[in-house]
Amino acid sequence: MSKNITEKKNNNKAYSKKQGEYSKAYKYSLCPLSTKCGGCQYIDKSNEEQLDIKLKKVKELLKDFGEVETILGMENPFHYRNKVNAAFRHKKNGEIIAGTYEEGTHNVLPVTSCLIENEKAGEIISTIKDLLRSFKIKVYNEDTGYGLLRHVMVRTAYTTGEIMVVLVTSSPVFPSKKNFVKALLDRHPDITTIVQNINDRATSMVLGTRNQTLYGRGYIEDVLCKKRFRLSPTSFYQVNPVQTEVLYNKAMEYAGLTGEETVIDAYCGIGTIGMVASDRAKEVIGVELNKEAVRDAITNAKINGCKNIDFYNNDAGKFMVNMASQGKTVDVVFMDPPRSGSDEAFMSSVLKLAPRKVVYISCGPESLARDLKYMTRDGKYKVEKMVACDMFPFTEHTESVVLMKRQK
Repeated sequence: MSKNITEKKNNNKAYSKKQGEYSKAYKYSLCPLSTKCGGCQYIDKSNEEQLDIKLKKVKELLKDFGEVETILGMENPFHYRNKVNAAFRHKKNGEIIAGTYEEGTHNVLPVTSCLIENEKAGEIISTIKDLLRSFKIKVYNEDTGYGLLRHVMVRTAYTTGEIMVVLVTSSPVFPSKKNFVKALLDRHPDITTIVQNINDRATSMVLGTRNQTLYGRGYIEDVLCKKRFRLSPTSFYQVNPVQTEVLYNKAMEYAGLTGEETVIDAYCGIGTIGMVASDRAKEVIGVELNKEAVRDAITNAKINGCKNIDFYNNDAGKFMVNMASQGKTVDVVFMDPPRSGSDEAFMSSVLKLAPRKVVYISCGPESLARDLKYMTRDGKYKVEKMVACDMFPFTEHTESVVLMKRQK
């Protein structure tokens, strides 16, 4: 029996035990909201079943480009989400419900225990729901535009244990906010910082553009792949830190950096991939369109003492086209686009710059298959390696890492 199969079976024992505990609590499903929430399509499947389904799907979609090595599963797939958003609503009897939206609607479902969300976050949200009643704070009504509290976001740092609570309000005026914060901290003294985010727009977006720190530093820090990252309320950060390390380590393995390479981290966000690569490369260039993310990336580079990395607030595609027009070259491009995948303008810019290797970190196999077809259509690049990674257990989503090499 191979090592991978042995490890998967051993890991599944821990999963099955946990699954059995939840099965006793819920007669028909691990989650009583599974048919309404829509967030966990595979909630009642075993870990092995989930991984098999996901791997088969990825293999089928990518079969024209070669063999998918395996799928990198999670040993304990419960409570992995380090960012939890809660919506609120009043019932007709005045009771406040905190939870998530029913699939395809804005009807709030009451969530008391979510199997994929951080448990501490759930406890804090439950406390906030109780405090709303005692402080007579009204929750926001989307139809009338009346009410103060729109959402609560809780971010937990997996490695450091730091906790950020973001109270999203419809107005900067927050009556008795000092007493509210004190009451919350009395119940949860391990909270690191509390931020009020003001979202006064008629929008479905959770966060607004203004933040006011009510307690602490206004940010938390976490450690990922031995690098320390500062996270503000709006920072993009992978929600599954355990599997993110697995994913990034595989990307670095595929890149095969020796310390002599010039690397571009496209869609760099707060600089996670680029800074992980900086220990292994000669020079790293991070490019990101979001100004706030670039500011966070620059700060994170300083925190980690990364002196061989520079960040640019620019469109990554235009940036690479400009480099190519100046006769500049790079060795490796890391691309980590959103789930919708990349666009032809960006991929065309990669082809113009013509790095020796392209490491594509994908959020969805459908868009990945489409993009690989474009990247390899003229024979300039060939897919060398592919692996799937289960970043979101219980859901139908699967991430992948693909190595493409330029052909001579």
